Amino acid sequence: MNIAKRYVGAVLLAAALGGMAWSAAAQEAARDYPSKPIRFVVPTPPGGFLDLLARVIGQKLSENWAQPIVVENRTGGGITIGSSAVATAAPDGYTLLVVPPDFAINPSLYAKLPYDTLKDFAPVTLVAFGPSVLVVHPSVPVRSVKELVELAKSKPGQLNYASAGNGSGGHLAMELFKTMAGVDLVHVPYRGLGPAVIDLVGGKVSVMFAQLAAVRRHIDAGKLRAIGVAGKERSQAVPDLPTVAESGFAGFDVNPWFGIVAPGGTPKDILAKLSAEIGKITRLPEVKKKLSPFGAEFVSNTPEEFAAFMNSEVAKWAKVVKSAGVRVD
Repeated sequence: MNIAKRYVGAVLLAAALGGMAWSAAAQEAARDYPSKPIRFVVPTPPGGFLDLLARVIGQKLSENWAQPIVVENRTGGGITIGSSAVATAAPDGYTLLVVPPDFAINPSLYAKLPYDTLKDFAPVTLVAFGPSVLVVHPSVPVRSVKELVELAKSKPGQLNYASAGNGSGGHLAMELFKTMAGVDLVHVPYRGLGPAVIDLVGGKVSVMFAQLAAVRRHIDAGKLRAIGVAGKERSQAVPDLPTVAESGFAGFDVNPWFGIVAPGGTPKDILAKLSAEIGKITRLPEVKKKLSPFGAEFVSNTPEEFAAFMNSEVAKWAKVVKSAGVRVD
């Protein structure tokens, strides 16, 4: 009996010592972090707000930490390809994923993801909210949300709308709008927001919900016409543009957000260090100036706060997906 007790005691002691050694190693790694280049994986094509955000933050991180920040666009699969690459990366803080709302939507869209959104990633920080706007090609004879609804009702199934892909934020926003407005629009999914905007500007599709960052220059050039803001409040970037909600659809609120996550198991000290530094960057006047024309509203929070936000977003979009009956597999 004594031998068994001594054996168990030895095992517990070894485990405790091993835990202390791991903790010490993790703390040392955090102190030295970063000691080599950091990779920002962007799961969407170049040209969108997510890509721009990654490059602006990455440049400042590189300047502050004297380490290269490599931005890598890994697209496809409704952002699952890029997300999978990060989920399986070493949890050492040197591979990060910049995420859009789709990250919280996908668990409800796919019967089986190659990763667990809430378990295989470690939230770092929420970075920004960016307004989404309802835009039409100038050939569409409408100048307001009300006129779009009237036109769609007079031509059921004849107007088409673009999105960044099946199950994307723009897709679900339009499906919600269709339900609330009682209209029939045909969905044309693309592989990313950039290609969708190109075809909208070219007149191959009629309308879409898009991040203001991706369409602002086309609006200013008269190549697209904005008729409504998707969030519950008007955007400071386009203060004269009414919201969809105030245009007759009370309760309509789709406010895109953007954040950064790391592989699950990344040491908490590294997550905290990243969160604090990125938070400082988002408060820099030059960063705000560079991205504010696109309506970006910068925010920052702790990894724990972002984790709670992520949980709430997954639950929120699960209800929307179920209500709209959207599936991608």
